[in-house]
Amino acid sequence: MSTRKPISEDFVKRSVIKFLSKKGWGTNLDFNDLRHHGVDIAVRNNRFGRWFFIETKGVSTTPSGPENAFIYSLGQIITRMNIAKARYYYGLGLPEVAAKIAIRRIPYQVAKKVLLHVLAVADDGNVEWYKPVDIKKHQLQLKKAG
Repeated sequence: MSTRKPISEDFVKRSVIKFLSKKGWGTNLDFNDLRHHGVDIAVRNNRFGRWFFIETKGVSTTPSGPENAFIYSLGQIITRMNIAKARYYYGLGLPEVAAKIAIRRIPYQVAKKVLLHVLAVADDGNVEWYKPVDIKKHQLQLKKAG
């Protein structure tokens, strides 16, 4: 049985919002409570006007928790994509353990095509941003090591 403390969706959401606001994202910031349907975070870049739509998930301590968080968040963000109209950024805000699964399993060609990013939230609230090019680098490193 795991002794790891579960990371809530609210903690992930707050950590991602704080991180992005420090990175120049914040114009028209909108985030939904857990009862609202739609993306969890919608934010526009302060300089360039590009929108970033992010689905967040927390993780329970069950063995399948990280996998479930990845799968559910991916399914939800895909159903909200509209790549024909604009080149929006899309993201998955996940606890680090689930983000590692996402980075390993999302084909980087797909991430590049649909501008899918992964935001990994550590237990202390620090966020690591994996852009499509970072996903590619990570997967190539895994391939070399494996």
